[in-house]
Amino acid sequence: MDFEPSEEQTMIADSVDRFGALRYPPSQRLKQLRAGPQDRAARWSEMAELGWLGLGQEDGSAQSDCHVVSLLQGFGKHLMIEPFVTRCILIPALLGTTTTPLATVLGQGIAQGGALAALALGEPQAGFDLHRVATSAVPVASGGYLLTGVKSQADDGADAEWFVVPARTSGALDDRHGISLFLVHRDAPGLNIARFSSIDAHRHARLALNGVAVAPEALIGVVDEGLPLLEAAVDRAIVAHLAEALGSMDAVSAITLDYIKTRRQFGQAIGSFQVLQHRMVDIDTACEEARSMVYYATAHLRSDAAARRQAVSAAKVRVGQCALFVARQGVQLHGGLGMSAECIVSHHLKRQMMLDLAYGNAAYHLGQLAAAYDAAA
Repeated sequence: MDFEPSEEQTMIADSVDRFGALRYPPSQRLKQLRAGPQDRAARWSEMAELGWLGLGQEDGSAQSDCHVVSLLQGFGKHLMIEPFVTRCILIPALLGTTTTPLATVLGQGIAQGGALAALALGEPQAGFDLHRVATSAVPVASGGYLLTGVKSQADDGADAEWFVVPARTSGALDDRHGISLFLVHRDAPGLNIARFSSIDAHRHARLALNGVAVAPEALIGVVDEGLPLLEAAVDRAIVAHLAEALGSMDAVSAITLDYIKTRRQFGQAIGSFQVLQHRMVDIDTACEEARSMVYYATAHLRSDAAARRQAVSAAKVRVGQCALFVARQGVQLHGGLGMSAECIVSHHLKRQMMLDLAYGNAAYHLGQLAAAYDAAA
């Protein structure tokens, strides 16, 4: 895969950078975090007009993966709070293998900005394991299913109209076989939604399903065979989030370098102190390490499942470590100012903390890598 930016990637990067500078200036960060749903909806409509929301549904080529990486780096650089990855990467990847009218209409609505969907993934006792699904789906005489269980977190699901819910149609709690995926509307009888915000201001949801009835066309893919589809979609979301983390790291590096060049102490800029110059070199090195791993994972998105999962886990480990290092260094080099809500680097750190946790933190994916190597030995 050639990672030299194409003309299309350059155009995407320039477009998102201009939009981010105009719509997400650091001086307006706190005001935007307090804004209501109308403000978020207006920016989402603008993104739809720019054609970004359909990038996750492109032709499926490696080049389209690079387009997404270019876009998400801009999202990270400007700390855009709109849930692009969960709505426009993860959900389309799940719907892409389904041709039911419901899935088709939903996919078109996502690309046009009119449909909002989220994956209800987490369960109370599952940790980060995708195959630990206790929520049950019991078939009924009409051909549909009754869903019962608890989903502890649907990332960016507070405003979602539709939820993709993994549920067990057969097998035991830890079985990889027997997991199916269903579309559930937020107004479905028996569905209770509790909404909450995380430290990075993203709005999530918890779901309690008490015998929620879904029609046969709500099934995504093949019954009992939902896990491979779920894993592939989550891997695509992870790589997109890693690109976002990379954009955030680059922003923190630039902001911090500018700060130490202008902050004066003992009659001179603190950037002239050799120890701080060394720390900036460490920050730049971490950024380049992360960039290489993002490219590595992107290049393996279309490999076989085992190679893809190992590449994505390796990237999740190293990018997570580097991203938190850069964000923490940025906060520390700003001194006490770096801890304040008025300093943008503090918001980058909060976002990096949540990105590290998304779909498994560095420690979890390191364990996945070790297990894969042990199995291959």
